[in-house]
Amino acid sequence: MIKVWLRVIRVRFLLASVIAVSTGLAINWNQNNAVDIFAALLTFAGVMALHASVDLLNDFWDYKRGIDTATKRTKMSGGTGVLPEGLLKPSSVYRAGIAFLIIGSIIGVYFVFTDGLIIAAILAFAILSIYFYSTKIVDSGLAEFFVALKGAMIVLGTFFIQSNQLSSEAALAGITVGVLSSMVLFIASFPDYDADQSKGRKTLVIAAGKKKSTRIFWAFPIISLGTVVVGVSLQLFPLSSLIALIPIPLMIVAGTGLAKNYENTELLVPSMSKTLMFSRLTGVLFVIGILIGI
Repeated sequence: MIKVWLRVIRVRFLLASVIAVSTGLAINWNQNNAVDIFAALLTFAGVMALHASVDLLNDFWDYKRGIDTATKRTKMSGGTGVLPEGLLKPSSVYRAGIAFLIIGSIIGVYFVFTDGLIIAAILAFAILSIYFYSTKIVDSGLAEFFVALKGAMIVLGTFFIQSNQLSSEAALAGITVGVLSSMVLFIASFPDYDADQSKGRKTLVIAAGKKKSTRIFWAFPIISLGTVVVGVSLQLFPLSSLIALIPIPLMIVAGTGLAKNYENTELLVPSMSKTLMFSRLTGVLFVIGILIGI
């Protein structure tokens, strides 16, 4: 049963939030040479709870709307398969999603009392976007934008909790990390195109069309890596941050594979996997680059 719950929470995708919090902590360490360990651990716990919540609620709503039963599931797309396979009750998944949302919110409220209105604004955005993500937000074609914004706010929020400041370094790093996450979501929506469209969902890929979306794909790494280069050139990030550019070959292979196989789900899986690898490896190297540049 534990394996089933870990599956529906999509544990391996939680690394995106770990990277976002770690980036905020690294920026703070780079600037202030200090980390509040208790606040850092509590931030990790709160962010992970909120991330688990959005994944659980997404699985619930996709099942209720018949999307997960209408699409071909892969290891990178089509939901977790837990509800279509009858491994858990939909009501249990929904209640778990709300429970994690409450846990993350309680931790967030603690930081509102200790750090003020900026955290309150970030928390309010997080709660509303999580609850409405799988219905209103995805249906409007804004999922990638909100995922990028979510990642940026995690970095900013983490940095603010540690330093009680906002900085251009944290904001720029937030864009880097947020866009890396939205890139994974973007390519994973290709196999779900028909199912999403048939159930009234309007993703960015549906709005732009598959062929055009293969070109839009390149905007994500250009923006993300571009912020790293801009940050280094403006001396906001240390020169060592450029090690985040090392995984570029992975991204090129993923993008060219997408252009060739966007209509074939099975052949597209390697491109989705490489995009995930590129996103996570770039994020980890970015954090390392910031730390070793101190």
